[in-house]
Amino acid sequence: MEKAIAILKKNNYKVTKQRTDLIEYLSKFTVQYVSINDIASYMRSLYPGMSNNTIYRNLKEFSEIGLVEYQEKDKTLVKYQCDFEHRHHHHFVCKNCGKVTELRACPIEFFTDQLPGYTVEGHAIEVYGLCADCTKKLNSK
Repeated sequence: MEKAIAILKKNNYKVTKQRTDLIEYLSKFTVQYVSINDIASYMRSLYPGMSNNTIYRNLKEFSEIGLVEYQEKDKTLVKYQCDFEHRHHHHFVCKNCGKVTELRACPIEFFTDQLPGYTVEGHAIEVYGLCADCTKKLNSK
């Protein structure tokens, strides 16, 4: 919480009760993603009149300053930043339990070496499969 509040202040965002409550809720999701619908439901349980626009705007701002990470699949999912010191990183996502594990190595050179003359403007890499716990459970059957 303290690091997130410091990042808000450093980026000239007001530290409001709503933002603090949103950060506190999101901080429970460092090893798995949560749907924006679940976030909205939670925030509306605290602030019944809160609009979708307010929720989406705050999440977008949090993403821009590195507090959260997005995953775009069937629906938009959000995860609290797992490592404020290393914003650029990739993930392994368990297809069974949803656990997210940070991968620190970045293989971008492997791809850019195959693209001479191209300008790469960004990338996101996620690896999918079964985490060690789910693999162990599957193999013990």
